Amino acid sequence: MQDSNTIRAGRFFECGRQLQLLELRHEWDLVLGHGPVVATAIHDGHLMRESLRPHLAIEAGERRREEDPLTGLFTSVGDVRLRARHSRFQVDLNRPRDQAMSTNPEDTWGLKIWHDSLPESERENSLSSYDDFYAMVTELLDRLIERWGCVLLIDLHSYNHRREGVEAEPAPQEGNPDIELGVTTLDPQRWGEVSARFAQTLRDCPVGGRAPDVRENVRFPTGGHFPEWVFARYGDKVCTISPEYKKIYMDEWTAKADIAVLEDLRHGLQRAVDAVRPEFMACR
Repeated sequence: MQDSNTIRAGRFFECGRQLQLLELRHEWDLVLGHGPVVATAIHDGHLMRESLRPHLAIEAGERRREEDPLTGLFTSVGDVRLRARHSRFQVDLNRPRDQAMSTNPEDTWGLKIWHDSLPESERENSLSSYDDFYAMVTELLDRLIERWGCVLLIDLHSYNHRREGVEAEPAPQEGNPDIELGVTTLDPQRWGEVSARFAQTLRDCPVGGRAPDVRENVRFPTGGHFPEWVFARYGDKVCTISPEYKKIYMDEWTAKADIAVLEDLRHGLQRAVDAVRPEFMACR
């Protein structure tokens, strides 16, 4: 382990007693605290580059419905908090690079996002941002693992359950848990007990006056690119848990939030992180 008084500068961070940003970036909000828990909300953002706006074939409200609004609030549970500011349609950080800015409606739930083929310069701009994000996360996780030995990564997302329309019945509960925990890359031998304790703590924290339905790998059994990339690079040094919150905390059609439910969910997540934090403090 490095001497905590040693100052080393990389591309994105200065590493001394505590990590410090070398510069602010418009693509993401990043808060650096002291500890091994990283919370990310890479689909929370809604911003769109001005040069891309004339090419959009989708209304802002419909686009927002397919993003993960308010998940950035849940990053408060992390020692390190990372929120993407741009829309997933400007560049999707949870997909492989060659699919990160798709013009094929089959990649976007049948929605036509763009009027026509995008200029190559726009694609290059978005992919440059994608490359910077992964370079920054690489340096961040390298530094955190060097200091703490292992990292808990909380990869936050949300999903729609009323796709059929405002008046339609919501999707059946059977296949749509209130909180799905994506643990497709989690090493069960090292982190299985942590995952079980995390899930049970969530179940024990009421949401809207009832116990939440918390299950693993139901809607998204294959996971996403971001946690797969983390696992490929770091193996069991990073325990990635991807909570997918059903949008019970808001009306996905009007975008009106239920503050009480949001706070219940955030409180439960904080309790779950606190319940497993000692495992990550012990890696040093």
